[in-house]
Amino acid sequence: MVTNRRQEYISPEEYLEGEKISEIKHEYIDGEVYAMAGASDAHINISGNLYIRLRNHLRGGGCSVYISDMKAQIHRRSRYYYPDVMVTCDPRDRDSEYSKGHSSLIIEVLSDSTEAKDRGIKFKDYRRSPSLQEYVLVSQDTMNIDIFRRNEKGRWELYSFTEGEEVEFTSIDFRCDIADIYEDVVLAKVDDADTNE
Repeated sequence: MVTNRRQEYISPEEYLEGEKISEIKHEYIDGEVYAMAGASDAHINISGNLYIRLRNHLRGGGCSVYISDMKAQIHRRSRYYYPDVMVTCDPRDRDSEYSKGHSSLIIEVLSDSTEAKDRGIKFKDYRRSPSLQEYVLVSQDTMNIDIFRRNEKGRWELYSFTEGEEVEFTSIDFRCDIADIYEDVVLAKVDDADTNE
């Protein structure tokens, strides 16, 4: 018989120490930890393509780009997530070896199991970070990228990009063809009936 047991509170310090030796990654939300599942071929290729292009663009300029294994710290240490790709240009992040709290750009590659969380609770949490300028959601099934960009009034505006367009991350002055982000990715075939609305 399976019973629901209340998980004991885990402090941020316990969580961070545990992640150093854990064989799997966990995200941390207000004292509770959640195991993360593995990623698909498309997910890994998209993340890798973004990392390589951003790393080459940012090299030697004072910003750092991280892929999937670096934690984003939110809410003054009450939440930690593992974004697929993250960029920080803030000197305060150089002192933190296992997490970054002042990212300017965060990218999540969407999957069926994570899309609701990435668009919902994670975006709500990420928006609380005053340093974050852009939050990017990348579909792994179709060539589609949504960029939520903070405007000069502090409000978030949506910019969507699709096949044949150039994607721009204004927070780091980066541009590339959307096809470069999807290089070597096998996309789902779109039914012609779906495109004739």
